Amino acid sequence: MTESLSRPVAVVSWASFETPSEPARNEVEMLLPVISEALGNVGLTQQDIGFTVSGSSDYLQGFPFAFVGALDAVGAWPPIRESHVEMDGAFALYEAVEVLRHGIVGVDTALVYAFARPSRGELDRTLSLQLDPYAVAPLWPDARGLAGLQAQAMRDSGRYPDVPDVPPTVVADGAVAVVLAVGDRARELTPTPAWIRGIDHRIEAPALGARDLTSSSSTRTAAANAGASGADSAWLHVLYPHQEHLLREALGLNGQQVDCAAGPMMAGGLARFAAAAAGIASGQSRRAVVHATSGPCLQQNLVALLEGDAA
Repeated sequence: MTESLSRPVAVVSWASFETPSEPARNEVEMLLPVISEALGNVGLTQQDIGFTVSGSSDYLQGFPFAFVGALDAVGAWPPIRESHVEMDGAFALYEAVEVLRHGIVGVDTALVYAFARPSRGELDRTLSLQLDPYAVAPLWPDARGLAGLQAQAMRDSGRYPDVPDVPPTVVADGAVAVVLAVGDRARELTPTPAWIRGIDHRIEAPALGARDLTSSSSTRTAAANAGASGADSAWLHVLYPHQEHLLREALGLNGQQVDCAAGPMMAGGLARFAAAAAGIASGQSRRAVVHATSGPCLQQNLVALLEGDAA
């Protein structure tokens, strides 16, 4: 049963943890303090949450159904409404926004969390498992090498005068938790909600030779569908420095304050939402564009527009 198909949704709380390596704690032990902080900031417990969704990759954890074990960090009994995406937590946030907007009776809050410990293995090699399983993955191209192909294509295009070299892929362990709420419930929980005015995500062709690596049409389309224009700031999910050029072009950024970060794999995009919400809550920004990506060479891109009440 639903109440409405267009309820306003806001980010009301967040918490994060990041470190180069976390060998002493497992996923549950790493998540518990982060989730507790995010809920505690607005006086909630898991029993107050109507929908819970997570983002992670079992490949990075090293064993199947790792996301199921991570549920111990939130508690799945009594039964809860729960979901999971095998992607960055930003894409899990997209699912949570849609659930809240559709107005399931009794569901006015959502917990979104993401986690990974890529330091346990070889991240560049593990990410090859995301590639086409027949023609590309058997070649084991590493993530940094593919990013290098993109950077060289940008140099060859002549459209980008200063394309930086590709540094090593960022390896960081971490977790992020974000709490969402709708309408008046959001205003009850915080005096500074960051309203998600628009959100959309798009995907490029999986075959690298079938798309233009020197532009990001999926980012441009997602931004248009999300209504992400007229922002005074942008929080971009940039895995390699040269990709900032592509994102600035696709989002039409010219003069706005731009904050770029990679963050932990599978949690970095959700961390961008937390950072943008913090910027709005502090008064640093009134209207912010948030970007998250997943896959090789900006294959999958999500764009959202966040606003404060004063915007």
